[in-house]
Amino acid sequence: MKRGLVALCAGIFAVLAHASPVLAAPVDDQFRAWLANDLWPEARSKGISRKTFDAAFAGVKPNLKLPDLVLPGEKPKTPKTQHQAEFGAPGAYFAEKTVGAVTAGGRARAASHARTLAAVERHFGVPGPVVLAIWGRESGFGAARMPYDAFEVLGTKAFMATRKDMFRKEVLAALAMVERGTVTRGAMKSSWAGALGQPQFLPSSFLEHAVDMDGDGRADIWNSVPDTLGSIANYLVHHGWQKGRDWGFEVVVPDNVSCALEGPDIGRPISKWAAMGIRRVNGKPFPAHEARAEGFLLMPAGRNGPAFIVTPNFYVLKDYNMSDLYALFIGHAGDRIAYGDKGFAGRWGAVDKLYRSDIAGLQRALEAKGYDVGGADGLPGFKTRRSIGDWQAKNGRPATCFPDAGLVRALK
Repeated sequence: MKRGLVALCAGIFAVLAHASPVLAAPVDDQFRAWLANDLWPEARSKGISRKTFDAAFAGVKPNLKLPDLVLPGEKPKTPKTQHQAEFGAPGAYFAEKTVGAVTAGGRARAASHARTLAAVERHFGVPGPVVLAIWGRESGFGAARMPYDAFEVLGTKAFMATRKDMFRKEVLAALAMVERGTVTRGAMKSSWAGALGQPQFLPSSFLEHAVDMDGDGRADIWNSVPDTLGSIANYLVHHGWQKGRDWGFEVVVPDNVSCALEGPDIGRPISKWAAMGIRRVNGKPFPAHEARAEGFLLMPAGRNGPAFIVTPNFYVLKDYNMSDLYALFIGHAGDRIAYGDKGFAGRWGAVDKLYRSDIAGLQRALEAKGYDVGGADGLPGFKTRRSIGDWQAKNGRPATCFPDAGLVRALK
């Protein structure tokens, strides 16, 4: 009996030990079938040659270690943990080590690339410090290594990601880049999200926004600093950058002004915000041209952190990476590059460590009560924050406009 039990356990162990390869093989087969029967016909209709297509996917298998994947036959689930720093604890995103590296590197390059930056600003109307901040944040001024095969990442995500339609567009754009001779197949290295080069453009962004600033006849975001800087500025212009306007101002928001007034869809002249008692932290009045123009309340950590009145240019920065914290990082780092290192006047308070799945559950509970939280994705965007503040106020709680463990329990 003992020998039989040992043999049975050994057999179970062997099955478990080989479970992953057994499961992986069908996924690989389905991926190759998808390439042949689904992606290739569309690629061919868009002018991609068989030679380019085959070279792009030679030896490529789906990378099951990438985040936000949905295996064939399964339903999407909210991830338990958060992979992107842009959606984590707000204060941690502004660690001085990180901000300082971008601002110090930006100031050094402001001098060494002064002529290029001046040309970029003349041509596009985007301040050099903003462009430098994006360059530094995205790729460490070109020093960051891109360890992934772009076609492996984009192909995997187009086949089985939660946003596979978006990545289908990107893998077709990547094929177009190689087909046109813009870049060689071997040079298509990317981040885990499929972003390319020093500005970390997705392939469609490269095709739409990359420019030749150094005059050599090609847009090279991998090796040319002028092309990189010009392409970043061109991206911002194409997304609506308003020349002559700031990105925003850190402010003090009185207790009688609700944090639930946050958001790009609740704009009013900045003078009206000032009339409500909102003032700049440095004590200066808002510039006259800004006071007459539209502004928006931004409280990325609710009452647990600094507050801002931002302009439409803030939301242009957000288009670069869909996160309030990212856009705020770029605006803040750009200011420090231009005017010297000075941190926020407001302090980032401690926030509860919640799983992304916890926040998604809270969002679903608010949706059930009729709130628009922007989707139950586990990411505490402005619609979620202001919905929290409104619910708190209506239920006799101090309005913090930010998720916490108590709220998760209360709304279950």
